[in-house]
Formats: sequence, structure tokens, C-alpha cells
Amino acid sequence: MFADRAKIYIRSGKGGDGHASFRRELYVPNGGPDGGDGGRGGDVIFEVDEGLNTLVDYRHKRKYCAKDGEQGGKRRCHGKDAEDIILRVPEGTVIKEASTGKVIADMSGDNRRQIILKGGKGGLGNQHFATATMQVPKYAQPGQPAQELEVLLELKVIADVGLVGFPNVGKSTLLSRVTNANPKIANYHFTTIDPNLGVVDLEGTDGFVIADIPGLIEGASEGVGLGHEFLRHIERTKMMIHVVDAASSEGRDPIEDIYKINAELEAYNPEIAKRPQVIAANKTDLIYSEDEDPVEKIRAEFEPQGIKVFAISGVSGDGIKELLYYVNEQLKTLDQKTIVFEQEYFPEEELIHEDLPYTVDVEDGVYVVEGPKIEKMLGYTNLDSEKGFAFFQKFLKDSGILEDLEKAGIEEGDTVRMYGLQFDYYK
Repeated sequence: MFADRAKIYIRSGKGGDGHASFRRELYVPNGGPDGGDGGRGGDVIFEVDEGLNTLVDYRHKRKYCAKDGEQGGKRRCHGKDAEDIILRVPEGTVIKEASTGKVIADMSGDNRRQIILKGGKGGLGNQHFATATMQVPKYAQPGQPAQELEVLLELKVIADVGLVGFPNVGKSTLLSRVTNANPKIANYHFTTIDPNLGVVDLEGTDGFVIADIPGLIEGASEGVGLGHEFLRHIERTKMMIHVVDAASSEGRDPIEDIYKINAELEAYNPEIAKRPQVIAANKTDLIYSEDEDPVEKIRAEFEPQGIKVFAISGVSGDGIKELLYYVNEQLKTLDQKTIVFEQEYFPEEELIHEDLPYTVDVEDGVYVVEGPKIEKMLGYTNLDSEKGFAFFQKFLKDSGILEDLEKAGIEEGDTVRMYGLQFDYYK
């Protein structure tokens, strides 16, 4: 089956620890600190691969970890940075945080490559901590911890136009006639279980990409049958061709079918239901009634609502050309950009707020704050920027660190040290 979903675990690399060492040279009895910095941990990067069209590779392997940075060494030797891990996915893949379903990245449009988890920064060696009052620092900074997440990958096909309708109304036949796609066609419900894409080439004008979205049933918006699996693929389409069996060859009422499908679209995502539609009244080659024309009944119902109706036959080809040229003209009036889902989950900010421990101690009159919570915050925050410094101040207050410093007896002008960061305390 077409693999359009996968759940995987990803982890960036931990930063290498800084090194604590001192120069040991002949005739230099008291050499200064010379511990080198640790290397950067590897990032987890997602990249679009034009040669892929499914997520099948992620069904077999579910754990992806970048390597850790190398530790620093003596004589100011810098630890080696770890290689990034690059995960290749088809265009249209949406990466979500697994527990909340919030979007982390949409690999569509201009977004071809994105760092999802950053590797930890390497820790500073003890050479950085020498001061006038502490000339022999025996402390080196540990590397920043790794980040880890469980993510859900969802492939949402990228097509300008989606074909929707109940099973067996002739969507696959229509697609095979108007494009280069070769869908499997047979008279069975749910014959199409994979979304099929094809390019419509029109003489004298630009073509467009069309997708046969697998047949829907009542309750699809609630996940009945393969409802959510199918509806996901329509989220990017700019317009829909609603295909119905105008001949009622299986005893179904086409007008009733249109209302039922639109109700499912509305229940799943009201935004999708508002997108332009055109009705393709299919199987006109099977209409034998002389009393009334079923296509006219459909027109009378929906054209007053602003939905154009075309009588077509997927078998003979009648009316298809007019339908396609009309759709092409409508597409020209719509936004041409690919629909891209906005980021809702920001791993760096979310992971900082994890409930991690920290300690507040007083060493030689200096207030020392340490712990995994501090390491994470310092690793993810750019204190040189105004926004980063404001975030840092808010973090100290919201996490209770300022309150704990005051309980420890800190006063204005006292020095605070957080690993490689040292500053004077003022309210």
C-alpha cells in the first residue's frame, strides 16, 4: 500500500564536553589552563528528495540519531564537530510533533531543507574560565545535551485540483483519460486506495496537476473506513472537481451524493469546503431515460449556488475538454502558491520548558547556578540579541531561579555564574 504516514524517533547529537587541563612544560612550573572546547553535536535535518514519492523507508527503520560531538583535549585542542544526519522525504511531507499533532515543518514550496533538531553546543574548556581572582580554574563546561522528539510524518499530495466523489463514480477513468497517470480501474468499492497524480496538458495554455483522491464514504470525516487517510490529501488542492454518477447506474442519487460529500468535507475542515468546486456529471453514455434529463436536475440544484455543472463521459470523452478548459481558467484566478502549513511547534522553545532540575550554590562569594535546565537554556538562546536577552530574563523569572537566588541571600551587585556566563545581579 502507498506509504503516506510514518512515526519515527529522532535525536540530535550531544555537544562534546570541554576539557580541564593545565600546561605542563619544562621550566614552566605553574602553567595556565589549556583545556580545549568540545565539538558540536550533529543536527537532524530534513531535506526534500525529488526522486521519492512515498514514506515507505520510514516504515522499516524508526529510530534516527545524530552523533555526539567529540570532547575537547589538552593544549587547547578543539573536539571534532559531529556530522549532521539528513533524512530525505518526498515533497509535500508534513512533520508533526507526535503527541500534540502540531506542525513542526512542511517540506513544500520553497522549503527544501530544514533543521528540525539542533545538535548541542560543545562545552568550553577551562582556558575560558581564568580570571584575575581565579587563575587556576579546575572547571570545564559540559557539552549541551541532545534534543529528542517523536515525530509523525504525513505526506499530503501537492496537486492543483482534486477529484472527489463516492467510489465507482468514474474518477479513475476520468484521470486516465485526461492525464498520463495509469490508475488501476475496476468495478469494486475502494478500488483506489492510493492517491493518483497526473498532469493535464491543454493545447494553447498551461496545464495543471490533478489528483484522484480515493473514494469517500459517509463518516469519512470521523475516520470511518479510510476517511482521514483520504481527506488528508485534499488539504493542498486549490479547487475540486466533484464527480458524480449522473446515470445512477448503481442506484445512487447524484444530488444526495454531492451533499453528503460536501458535508464530510465541511466536518473534516471547513476551510476546504469553501474552496471552489465544479461538478462533473459523469456516465452520460449510460443515461437512457427519455422522460427527464438527470444532468438538468443537477444543474437546477447547484448552478443557482454558483457551482458550474458539466455533462461528461469518461468512457467516450464527451464534455471533458470543456470541463478542463473551464477548470484551467478558474485556476488562473486563484493564488498560484503551493498551500503550505504554518509551523505551530518550535522544538527549541518547547524543549527548554521541560521540568529539569538545577542547583543554586555560593562559592567564594559567587552565586553558581547549574543543572540541565540551565545548560539547555544557554545552548538555545542568543544572549547577544535583544530578543534573546529578554527571553533569558523571562526564563530566570518564570523558572523560579531569581526567587531561589534571593532566598540564598543575593544582593545587588553580587556576581552570578552559569557555566560560561558571568554577570552582576541587579533587580
